[in-house]
Amino acid sequence: MHDIGNPTRNPWKTAILAGMASYLDAGALVTSGIAIGGYYAAALQLSAETIGSLLGLQTLTFAAGALFGGRLGDRFGRRKIFTLSLMLYAVGILLLLLAPGPALLYAGVVATGLAIGADLPVSLALVNEEAPAGKKGTMVVFSSMLWLAGIVAVLVLSSFMGVQGMLGGRILFAHLLIVAVIVLLLRLTLSESAEWAAARRAADANTTAGSEAIRFGRIRELFRAPAVYALLATGLYYAAWNLGANTLGQFGTFLWTALAKGEVAQFSQLSLLGLPIGFVAGLVFMRVVDRPARQVWFAAGSALIVVAWALPALLGPTKFALVAVMLISGLGNAFAGESIYKVWSQELFPTLLRATAGGVTMAFTRAVAGLAALVTPAFALANTRLMFGALFGLMLVAAVIGLVWVPRLPKASQLGEPVELNAAARETI
Repeated sequence: MHDIGNPTRNPWKTAILAGMASYLDAGALVTSGIAIGGYYAAALQLSAETIGSLLGLQTLTFAAGALFGGRLGDRFGRRKIFTLSLMLYAVGILLLLLAPGPALLYAGVVATGLAIGADLPVSLALVNEEAPAGKKGTMVVFSSMLWLAGIVAVLVLSSFMGVQGMLGGRILFAHLLIVAVIVLLLRLTLSESAEWAAARRAADANTTAGSEAIRFGRIRELFRAPAVYALLATGLYYAAWNLGANTLGQFGTFLWTALAKGEVAQFSQLSLLGLPIGFVAGLVFMRVVDRPARQVWFAAGSALIVVAWALPALLGPTKFALVAVMLISGLGNAFAGESIYKVWSQELFPTLLRATAGGVTMAFTRAVAGLAALVTPAFALANTRLMFGALFGLMLVAAVIGLVWVPRLPKASQLGEPVELNAAARETI
């Protein structure tokens, strides 16, 4: 018997509390980049190779967490997994906050990476499954707004707190620890996904009525046609796009200080310029994501991202080019990138494979980004133009996948997933 918790449900409460996984994800990645690559670097005498290995390891452990956490969330429930993962997140952030040297930094990035990875695919599935029909995309995109909010909060603190050295990094990590503890306590009031509970009961009972749910609960079905095509498309899209976003998120401070000879606080302040526009654009996308016009907005966002990354590839890592890529790609990302990937990862996979599929594609994406992060600082210093040229090419690849391949994929309902499952589950609980 699967515990489903309190039957009183509020979809927006679920969207906020489960969606805070995105806030904490972005917050951890950006804070680690600023603190380890900036505030901690001189005080702890961290070399470029050590910075790269720490940030790369965080991304690689995110991959491992997503891979296993997504599958466990499909098997044992959304609520259990995102509660345990958030506990681990708080422990990891505490280690990063208190770290007196590299040893605890390594332990902290491993714990936070595993926790974020396990939390995100499960939390997104819960948001989607608890959202009413016609609002699923809206509430999933809302989680990306929280991702943006996490970046804003960290950049605001970094820009205006006026503290340098180890104390500056510790203040940033303390912010994440406080938010994580509050969210953990509030998440304990959430119910289990009604849709997942109904699909799981049908699969466990092996009933004829639940035959489709059973068939799509077997992990091997994820690697067979037609589901495998959705897995490949979403994984390749996310991985290609994320290499650019991850470079800016984790190494933006390093690129600004090492290549453009700017200051940490100046970079954080400039990064804030485009965030209000990105926020407004995200609100617009929330209104259109569940409508046919979504594809037009996605095409526009993809074009902006491609143009943005063409600038440093052509002009080099000047201050102008780095600011321009942040602002223009930030606007484009409101309609493409992370936002649309999250929507696709919910629409294209059946209930009992949804978090598993999301975990696999997130794991692949973060593994690719983590491997790239291991060499990014050294690569950026040795052959800057080649690095930005490669990122520009990857943005073109992502745009083609999203515009040509993904629209041809069948939705979960076309694979045999009962479209009425969510409503039926609510009535029977």
